[in-house]
Amino acid sequence: MKISPITTTVDFDRNGVQHGFLKLPHSHDASGWGSMMIPITVAKNGEGPTILFTGANHGDEYEGPIALFDLAHTINADDLSGRVIIVPSMNYPAFQAGKRTSPIDSGNMNRVFPGNPEGTLTEKIADYFQRYLLPLADYVVDFHSGGKTMEFLPFCCAHVLDDKEQQSRCVAAMEAFNAPHSMMLLELEADNMYDTAAENMGKVFIGTELAGGGSATATTVAIAKKGIRNILRHAGITEGELEVADTISLDMPDQSCFIFSESTGLLELCIELGAKVKAGDLIAFVHPIERTGLAPTAYHAAIDGIFSG
Repeated sequence: MKISPITTTVDFDRNGVQHGFLKLPHSHDASGWGSMMIPITVAKNGEGPTILFTGANHGDEYEGPIALFDLAHTINADDLSGRVIIVPSMNYPAFQAGKRTSPIDSGNMNRVFPGNPEGTLTEKIADYFQRYLLPLADYVVDFHSGGKTMEFLPFCCAHVLDDKEQQSRCVAAMEAFNAPHSMMLLELEADNMYDTAAENMGKVFIGTELAGGGSATATTVAIAKKGIRNILRHAGITEGELEVADTISLDMPDQSCFIFSESTGLLELCIELGAKVKAGDLIAFVHPIERTGLAPTAYHAAIDGIFSG
């Protein structure tokens, strides 16, 4: 396969803290010989595990970038036993535009893995992670929230895996992160996700969904920052006791967890996030907006559970 067009200004094997860029050539109207400059920080001290932190896989999700830009600014290599790689804005064009997907090629970073070094700009970034960054990592932590279109109970998640020993390591990392909720997450389309790429390499992968609504709050940013401190301690990269509070364990047994609207219109939620529901309970109405006088469509829970997003 062709080598990646992305070059980096950091040395992944050098001790100390380095701030630099992943440089991807990008010729456009404003710069014929321009490059997309994706910020990256590498902090290393001696031997030990490597953890890869990523934010803005989707560009309108802000808790991860806030927490990771802060981590990059404050991290001290002398406090480490191992290596920390920080990419606060993985889909940098989407992050700059405040959009879920890239405004350049409409690329959804979490649906294009393993990427392509000769493909679109988003595919080229994914390829670099697939072939150059993920192989360096023992732990991968990918920060998400609901962005502008969704809102969730704040949770850290792991996935059900065929390799149960790997799954147990992922679950242990999720529990160490210690978000208010800990979710065994069922994905609807996992084949081309960053998560799956990492898990297929045997990595310890955890992700988050930290609320949403197209913004960030002091509470959700604090969850992200505490989770970073905890996972670094759990991995043995930094010292100290875990900061542990109560967490609610959640499971998604099958697709009956999801409720999909089969009509367009105006959404009226009838319960709040975190509400306990029984099968058959009313969850929402969707009101038609083409004309007045039409009844809304009602949507009900298919199973007992907690309304999570």
